[in-house]
Amino acid sequence: MFSGLGRCVVRRPWWIIVVWVVAAGAVISLAPKLTSSSDEASFLPGHYESIRAADVQEEKFPKQRNVGAIIVFERSDGGKLTAADSADVVRVSQDLQAKRTEDVQGVVPGEVSPNKLVQTSVVAMPKITDPEDTSQQDAVEQLREDLKPALDGTDLSAGITGSAAQALDERDASERAGMLVGVGTIAIIVVLLLVIFRSPIIALLPVVLIGLVSPMATGLIASANEAFDLKADSSIQELLTVVLFGVGTDYILFLLFRYREALRAGEDPRGAMVHAVERVGEAITSAAGAVIVAFAALTLSSLGMLRSMGPALAIAVFLTLLAGLTLVPAVVSLLGTKVFWPSKSWQREPHGTGFARLGTSIARRPAVWAVVSALFMGALTLGALGYKANFDLAGSSLPDDKESMVAMRDLEKGFPAGSTDPTSVYLSSTGGEPLTRARTAAFRERLAAVRGVGEVAAPRVSPDGTTASYSVILADPPASDKALSTLKDRLRPAAHDAAPDGSEALVGGTTAVYVDINKAVDRDYSVVFPVAALAIMVILGLLLRSLVAPWYLMLSVALGFGATLGATSLIFQQLGDQPGLMFMLPVIMYLFVVALGTDYNILMVSRLREEAREGRDPHDAAGTAVRHSGPTIGSAGVILAGTFATLMLAGNSTLSQMGFSLSFGIVIAAFVMAAVFTPALTALIGHAAWWPGHGDQKRNGAGGAAPPGPEEEERARRAPRTG
Repeated sequence: MFSGLGRCVVRRPWWIIVVWVVAAGAVISLAPKLTSSSDEASFLPGHYESIRAADVQEEKFPKQRNVGAIIVFERSDGGKLTAADSADVVRVSQDLQAKRTEDVQGVVPGEVSPNKLVQTSVVAMPKITDPEDTSQQDAVEQLREDLKPALDGTDLSAGITGSAAQALDERDASERAGMLVGVGTIAIIVVLLLVIFRSPIIALLPVVLIGLVSPMATGLIASANEAFDLKADSSIQELLTVVLFGVGTDYILFLLFRYREALRAGEDPRGAMVHAVERVGEAITSAAGAVIVAFAALTLSSLGMLRSMGPALAIAVFLTLLAGLTLVPAVVSLLGTKVFWPSKSWQREPHGTGFARLGTSIARRPAVWAVVSALFMGALTLGALGYKANFDLAGSSLPDDKESMVAMRDLEKGFPAGSTDPTSVYLSSTGGEPLTRARTAAFRERLAAVRGVGEVAAPRVSPDGTTASYSVILADPPASDKALSTLKDRLRPAAHDAAPDGSEALVGGTTAVYVDINKAVDRDYSVVFPVAALAIMVILGLLLRSLVAPWYLMLSVALGFGATLGATSLIFQQLGDQPGLMFMLPVIMYLFVVALGTDYNILMVSRLREEAREGRDPHDAAGTAVRHSGPTIGSAGVILAGTFATLMLAGNSTLSQMGFSLSFGIVIAAFVMAAVFTPALTALIGHAAWWPGHGDQKRNGAGGAAPPGPEEEERARRAPRTG
C-alpha cells in the first residue's frame, strides 16, 4: 500500500502540490472562522453544584452584580484613615462611576476596615461567560488611567485588584512572553535542523509546509464544528500550532532520515523516496493513529473544553499525516538531493556515532540497560507522589510588583483575602413556600461559624421570597489551596446540613467552580487515561500483530509519564517555592508526552521488527535498530524539546512548569524510553515479543542464509559498486 502511494507521489509531484494548494485555498476561503464560545457549560456539566448555583442566580437574581474588581485605598503615609479620607474615597468612586466606562456597572464605596488602615470600593461588572472576552480587562485598564488624576489633591494612594485586574496583569505580562516564545520556537526549529542536516532548505521546510497546513486545519475544525456541533473555539489556536509544529516536524524528520539512509545505500533519489514512504509510511500512520485516538479519548472528559479540544486536535494530526505521506514526499522528490544543499554529508554514513555505540552496548547487555533505564524512570516517578494541583494561576505566576498583587497585599492589611471574589451561597425553598426571616438568619449564623470564613453579608431575598442569597467572604485568596479546602471540606457540608427542612442550599462562585473542576479532572484521569491507553494498545497490537509487545510498550510510556510528572513536582514544589503545579498540567502532559512518546516507541519498534524480519537475532536487531533509528528519534526529540523549552523564557511560573515538563518528558521519551528501554526489553523478551503472530519472521521464510551482521553490512556499503 505505502509502496504504491510512494510511487504515485514521486511520479506526479506537481499534481500533488497543486491539489494541496487548491485544497488549502478552498478550505481557507470557504470555511467558517473559529469563534469564541459563550456557553458557560463548556467548562462544567450542569449537574455540578457551582453550575446549579449559577443557574439559581440567573433565575432568581438576574440583576445581581458581580465583583469584577476591587479598588483598595490607603493613606500614602501608611496611617489610619480619617473621616476626610473616607469622604475622598466616596468622591473618587463617584467620579469613576460618572466616567461610564464600558462593562463597569457601578463603583460602590465600602466600609473602612476595622483597623482603619484600608477602605475599598467594589467595581461591579456583568457576569462573564466567555473566557476569550477581554472587555473587563480593558475596563480595568481604563479605570487605572482614570484613578491617578482622581487621587490628585488627596492623601490617598490606591490600586486595583480582583479577578479582572489579575487577568489584565497576566495578559500584559504574557504578551511580550508570547512573542518571545513564538520567535524562539521558529528559531530553535530552524537552527537545530541546520545543525543536523546543514541545509537551509530542510531547515525551512517544516516552517513553510506547516504554515500551509495550519490554516487548513483551522478551517476544517471550524467546518466540523458546524457539521457535528463540536464546540471547538478559538482558544485552541495556540495549542493547535504547537501540535502541528511538533507532530509535523517529527514526521518530516522520520521521512528525511529514511530517505537519506536509502540514498547512502545506493538508491537513486526517486527510488529512495519510494523506499522511504514504503518503510516509514506504516510507522508514522500507526503513530498518528495513536496520537489521534489519544486526543479523541478526550471526548469522554466531563469538561466541555477538553471534549471539544480532543476531536479538533485529532483533525489537525490527521491532516498533518496526509501532508507527511504526500505533500512532503512530493516536494522532496522534486528537489532530489538538492534538498540537502550545500551539505554533502548525505553521501556517506558517519562511523562511530553515539547511537552506534549505544546500539552495540544494548545488543551485548540488554538486561543491564533495561534495568538501569527502568530504575531511572521509576525513581523519578516516586516524585509524582508529592504532586499537588494549584488553581491560583495568577497569584503563583504574576510578578510581585504587578498592581493587582500589590493591591491584594494592601487589602489583606484590613480585610479577609477572599474579599476580591466572594463565594455565593443560595438557600432555596423546595416547596415554593417563602423563606422566613428566622430561618435565613439562623442559616447565616451557621455559615459565619465555619472555620475559614471571614464574614457573611446579610442575605438578599428574591422577589418571590423563595430564595436567599448570601455573599460569603473567605479568609484566604479565592483560588488558594486553603480556600478550596474551606469550601470543599467545611463550607459546603455546613451549608447542606444547615438547610432547614423543605429547602436546599447550593454553594457557587469562583472557588466553588475550582473545587468542581478539581473533581471533574480527577474523574477524567480515571476514565480518559485508561481508555486512551487501551485504544493505543489496540493500534500497537494491530501494527505488530502481537499481544505481548503492546503491554511493555505501554509500560514504558507510563514510566515516561510518571517520571515527567515526578521530576516536575520535585523541581517546582520540593526544590522550588511553588504551592503546586498547574491543575491542567497532567492532562497537557498526557496530550504531548504520552501521545508523542508513543510516536517514538512505534518508530523504534517498527525498525526492530524490520531488522528481525531480515533474519537478525533479537539482540542484533535491537542494536541495529538503535543505530539507525536512534539519530532520527534523538533529532526529533531535541527539536521538540527545544520548542517546548522556549516556554520557560516567558518568566511566568505557569508557563515555566509547562515548558519544563513537556521538554523533559520529550527528552525522556526519546532518549530513555524509545532509545534504551524499549529496544533493550525487546531484545530480552526475544521472539516471544511478537507472539502469537510472526512479526519477526524473515520475509523469505525460515530457510536461507542469514543476512550479514552489522560489521559485514558496513563493509559491503563501503565497497565500490558496479553496474
